[in-house]
Amino acid sequence: MNNFDGNKLIQEFSKIQSELFPRIKLENNFQIENVQLIAGVDLSYWNLNERKYGTCCIVIIDYSTKVIVEKVYSYGEIQTPYIPGFLAFRELPLVIEAVKKLTKQPDIYMFDGNGYLHYRHMGIATHASFFLNKPTIGVAKSYLKIQDVDFIMPENLKGSYTDIVINNEVYGRALRTRISVKPIFVSCGNWIDLDSSTEIVLNCINNESRLPIPVRLADLETHKIRKLLMESGME
Repeated sequence: MNNFDGNKLIQEFSKIQSELFPRIKLENNFQIENVQLIAGVDLSYWNLNERKYGTCCIVIIDYSTKVIVEKVYSYGEIQTPYIPGFLAFRELPLVIEAVKKLTKQPDIYMFDGNGYLHYRHMGIATHASFFLNKPTIGVAKSYLKIQDVDFIMPENLKGSYTDIVINNEVYGRALRTRISVKPIFVSCGNWIDLDSSTEIVLNCINNESRLPIPVRLADLETHKIRKLLMESGME
């Protein structure tokens, strides 16, 4: 993994994402009142014996009750090098392996990461949608600054937001999910619009975190699984 041609990979990855871009649809292909199951997806990494490993955890909750209905995870050695802006290529193999283990079919996948709010509109939430064939939402904890454009801080009210506009195009939204906490950054993945993404995220907020429940649970699970795997000395 250390001996790679970065420029060649960037060209290859850029070509793939350029070909996928026309298939992005920032509109709902579902009825929001029919949403029952939402999956949170997160990944975590660690080093062992000079190798990089990762785990992907998926937690599905019932949208109305917020009860967990299924948890799965995958893990393995990371084969793709870290290239800023192309994390989807590094993360997708583990995401796909975890999805294969699901016995339930979520209506929507919610990723800990960006979707349309990305240099080429191809964050993990968007790129993964083409393999999941389900609507996806990106939820990021920190802001990805694009073309030197800062976001405007939303009012200190739950549900307040400001759109992130770059070259007259809305990339995503800075959303205040709780009073007096940092905003999160919501963007469409695919087959969903930004208002619906925002509504679903807000409906998954409780008093424990600024993050929506599916993403928070997936985040907690990845750290738990990573700790167990590191302690086991797996290779």
